[in-house]
Amino acid sequence: MLNHKRFMDSTFTLPTSYDVVVVGSGHAGIEAALASARIGCRTLMLTQNLDTIGQMSCNPAIGGLAKGHIVREIDAMGGAMGLNADATGIQFRLLNRTKGPSVRAPRAQCDKKAYQFRMKAILEATENLDIKQSTVSRIVVKNGELVGVETDLGLRVASRSVVITSGTFLRGLLHVGESSKPGGRMADASSSLSENLRQLGFEVGRFKTGTPCRLNGRSIDFSRCAIQLGDEPPPTFAFAAEELSDRQGEIFTLNSFHGDKFHVEQLPCWITATTPGTHEIIRTNLHRSPLYSGRIKGTGPRYCPSIEDKVVKFADKASHQIFLEPEGRHTQEYYVNGISTSLPYDVQLALLHTIPGLEHAQIMRPGYAVEYDYFPPTQLFPTLETKLVSGLYFAGQVNGTSGYEEAAAQGLIAGTNAALKVQGRSPFILDRRVAYTAVLIDDLVTKGTEEPYRMFTSRAEDRLFLRHDNADQRLTERAFSIGLIGMDRYALFQKKLSLLEKGRSAAIGTKIRGVPISQLFKRPDFSVQNLPLEVLSCVPVAIWEVVETDFKYEGYAARQSQQNRQLECRQEQAIPDGLDYSRIIGLRSETRQKLAAFRPTSLGQAGRISGITPADVVIISIWLSKNDLEFNRPTQRPFTTMSEC
Repeated sequence: MLNHKRFMDSTFTLPTSYDVVVVGSGHAGIEAALASARIGCRTLMLTQNLDTIGQMSCNPAIGGLAKGHIVREIDAMGGAMGLNADATGIQFRLLNRTKGPSVRAPRAQCDKKAYQFRMKAILEATENLDIKQSTVSRIVVKNGELVGVETDLGLRVASRSVVITSGTFLRGLLHVGESSKPGGRMADASSSLSENLRQLGFEVGRFKTGTPCRLNGRSIDFSRCAIQLGDEPPPTFAFAAEELSDRQGEIFTLNSFHGDKFHVEQLPCWITATTPGTHEIIRTNLHRSPLYSGRIKGTGPRYCPSIEDKVVKFADKASHQIFLEPEGRHTQEYYVNGISTSLPYDVQLALLHTIPGLEHAQIMRPGYAVEYDYFPPTQLFPTLETKLVSGLYFAGQVNGTSGYEEAAAQGLIAGTNAALKVQGRSPFILDRRVAYTAVLIDDLVTKGTEEPYRMFTSRAEDRLFLRHDNADQRLTERAFSIGLIGMDRYALFQKKLSLLEKGRSAAIGTKIRGVPISQLFKRPDFSVQNLPLEVLSCVPVAIWEVVETDFKYEGYAARQSQQNRQLECRQEQAIPDGLDYSRIIGLRSETRQKLAAFRPTSLGQAGRISGITPADVVIISIWLSKNDLEFNRPTQRPFTTMSEC
């Protein structure tokens, strides 16, 4: 407990003091508060609006490429996002199903309100966690020590640590055409907290994001669109999704397990596309877009561009694909994925009416852009604690990231470390070789980011090992050791490990026509479906699938690991000045632009540029080696063997 005499100048101090205060109730705030409470710290979540806890401000979907990996990791460490998506999903798909297992990823379209209200119920039922509606306006620091927070109503709360997860609300400014108004989300107020943080000495930047309009489903002609159905059986995020079999009485739990079957009444999504007429309307009205008129100053996300950006930057494309996605089971609202925009209302309506199926579409909510403050994450330690104020942590979009999943992962790590610090325990820091969560945080705190950061599989050196199906094997033991995982969940994990060992032993010790199954699994034409029934019944099919993947790709993973070690040795390998990066096949246009602008002199320097991935560096290294250029020599003593490295 803190001595409340420190707050002599306050009008009112909350009688209860806390170990950890979490500011914000978005995806980062939720996981931060739950992690802190699970570890055993008295935790308080403060939010501007109790009715918008866990609200999906943009697309009501969880997962996707690389993002789905992160959700599985969050679940492996005891987080809530995965199971909540399973409970409230209305369409489930496994993306990249025909590609290698390391790039397959689950995605779920969720019922927006069910997800939000179910998450609120989870928070309210969590031991060690209080929730209050308040707008935090100031971090209170006395004699260089963090002692609590103060709200805009003069309420002070004593706390030993604070986690800031304010999303897009810090000096948020909303734009629709020529109209602008303060707000962190349409119909929600902005926050002035960033001014206080600036006064404390933090560097502040400005980013921009956007969202498309929502349409009335009754005004859409679905007969002119292509249908997109969910997968059967639907994939799940949670490693213990069977927990849903005991929660059928929960009003916001839409899906459940019946025996070993995951029961979901899936809704379809629909696909259409823009037309040349759409693009002409956009080009004609670019001067009315705040993005192109100069009113928006913040940097937007490169990988989720507005429809204005798509039309301008990809002028050669005659159309852009659009997905019509339901916002819930009991609403007619449809999310128009693919036309994020801040154009005026009349232009939004006009361009929609040029799209097949949307000729008579009615806008229920217009698209808009939002500018907001963020804090360059190089101001943080790997624990996500700030270097400037001890006990103060940042997580989520305040660190310059985009996406629910990236925010939730940061929240879990920040909340965990805030709790561990209060308890005087060692911090929880993951190596980037064991988790996408670690890659995300390491990239942020070492490189920073010049645009809203989004996770891609190419950002991870060991991506062949970091599959979505083995996240629990990588992380659950670590999470259990610090208290993020309870005994019941850990017992299920131990049972799974035992089954995996049994399956591996059977694969090594059992032969088919004289060849061990472990070797047959390495062949592209042999899979679990080819196993004799007596062998298949040894362990559950889901276990066999993991065993098959482990054996099938262990050679590729080992080769990638060796390649990574060699690349580490080549950090000083020189890159000739003036190199034409357009000659290097396989590099993304973003990579070419950044390399041409920064002109790195070595592979190591190239790898430290924000936005340059390990995969990019490998491509450059291979190209330089194959071309055997005279100036392509290490600037320091060259190595000759791996042991010499």
